[in-house]
Amino acid sequence: MSNLDRINDKILRELSRDGRISNMELAERVGLSPSACLRRVQELERTGVIKGYRAVLDRAALGAGFTVYVGVGLSDHSKASQEAFERSISRSPEVRECHNITGTIEYLLRVEAADLTAYKVFHTDVLGILPQVNSITSYVVMGSPKDERA
Repeated sequence: MSNLDRINDKILRELSRDGRISNMELAERVGLSPSACLRRVQELERTGVIKGYRAVLDRAALGAGFTVYVGVGLSDHSKASQEAFERSISRSPEVRECHNITGTIEYLLRVEAADLTAYKVFHTDVLGILPQVNSITSYVVMGSPKDERA
């Protein structure tokens, strides 16, 4: 969308902070009338700039407060190997994000588990048995001073 002017940018920033803000409050914060604000939000939704709205969950309160970023290298760099790995990972609820990246490994995963013991089970019984996986490097998150994922 080419209409990302200063006002649309403000709208997107406000909705990123609070996707449940009322149209009246949003219009006031960005300096528009409610009807003009609503038209802009609807256009941002229609054009796909706004892909959706979601709840931000407290994973620790849900019993999955142990977060690990996992670098995964594949033994075979073929498309078939990548697709097989992606299919396997898509069935794993512990994997909250899977990114195909450049560099010395093929994938970066964000994994959430209850604790270190639960992560070890995932590491061994899920990643460890995939025939495509050649290397696994785990980075345990100790804190997240900035996290803007929605």
